[in-house]
Amino acid sequence: MKIIVDGFGGDNAPLAVLQGCELAVKEYGVEIVVTGDQETLKKTAQENGISLEHISFHHAPSVITMEDEPTSILKEKADCSMAAAFQLVKDGKGDAFVSAGNTGAILVGATFLLKRIKGVKRAALASVIPTATGCYLLMDCGANVECRPEILTQFGVMGSLYMKKVMKTANPKVGLINIGSEETKGGELQIAALAQMKEAPINFTGNVEARELPKGAVDVAVADGFTGNIVLKLTEGMGSLMSTKLKELFGGAVGKLAGALVLSKIKALKKSMDYTEYGGAPLLGIAQPVIKAHGSSNPKAFKNAIRQARDFAQSGMIEELGNTVSSMKKPENGN
Repeated sequence: MKIIVDGFGGDNAPLAVLQGCELAVKEYGVEIVVTGDQETLKKTAQENGISLEHISFHHAPSVITMEDEPTSILKEKADCSMAAAFQLVKDGKGDAFVSAGNTGAILVGATFLLKRIKGVKRAALASVIPTATGCYLLMDCGANVECRPEILTQFGVMGSLYMKKVMKTANPKVGLINIGSEETKGGELQIAALAQMKEAPINFTGNVEARELPKGAVDVAVADGFTGNIVLKLTEGMGSLMSTKLKELFGGAVGKLAGALVLSKIKALKKSMDYTEYGGAPLLGIAQPVIKAHGSSNPKAFKNAIRQARDFAQSGMIEELGNTVSSMKKPENGN
C-alpha cells in the first residue's frame, strides 16, 4: 500500500508531516511518498532525526497557501506540493491522497484531477465526530453550501457505505439533520430530501435534531454544507470549552489531588473526544481515496490520517458506491 502525502499542507508542515509519516510506516507498514521541495524535506528529516525508511520524496517547488484561490491548483500553482500529490495518485503511483492544506484547493484538485465517481453529483467532505457511544459521520461539513434533495440523498448513501466498509459499523443508521424529528419539520429542501431518503438503499431513521447527535442517535448525519459546518464548528468549540473547564476544575492543590484520583477516567474521556484519534475528513464521491487532515494536525493526527487513507483504499467502498449510485432511481425532475 502506497500513500501519497502533501508534505507542505497544514500549519505544522513539513516537520509534523514527516514525523507522522515515520510513525505510520512503523505502525502500519505502508510506503509513503511525500511531495514538496526535496531539499527542505531532506534537511527537516535530517535535523530532527526522522527515519526515511519506506519514505521517499517527489519534488514540487511551490506551495498552495490558505490565502490562494482554490482554482490556482489547476494553473498558477500547478507545480505545488498538493497538485503533485494529486497527479501521482491520478497516474496510479499511489493508492490514496492525504493533505492538511487548503480545503477548497483539495476539493477542486480532487474533482478536476481525480474526478468524481460516475453518477455522483457532488463530492462531500465528511467528518468523524466522537459521541457518547462511539462516533458518527457528518455529511457534508462545508464543501456544498447549497444542495438539492437528491444530493443529500447521495450523501446519505455515501456516508452509510463509508461507515459500513471503512469504520466497520454494521447496518449504519442514517439521519437527516433538522429542527425537529417530525416529518413535517424543516424547509422545502429537508421535506423533499426526507421523502427521497426513505427510498434510498440505506437504514434511514428519519429526521434527527442536533442535540441528539452527541448521544449517538445516528451513525451518519446528513446536512447541506452550511448546516453541517455550523454543527462541526459548534462541536469543536464545545470540546474546547469542556477541556478548558476540566483544567479549571482540577486546578489548585485540592483540585490536583481530586484529579489524581480520577486521572485514568479523565485520560480516557480526553482520548474519546480527541479528533487526532480519527485522522482526517474523507472526501467522498471521488474516484480515488482522498483524506483532508485538520489544518493544525500534529504528528499523531497525520499518522492516523494515513491509517484512515489506507483503510479507505482497502475497503472496496469506491467500487461499491459506483454500483449503488448507478442502480438508484433517478428523481422525476431528472437532475
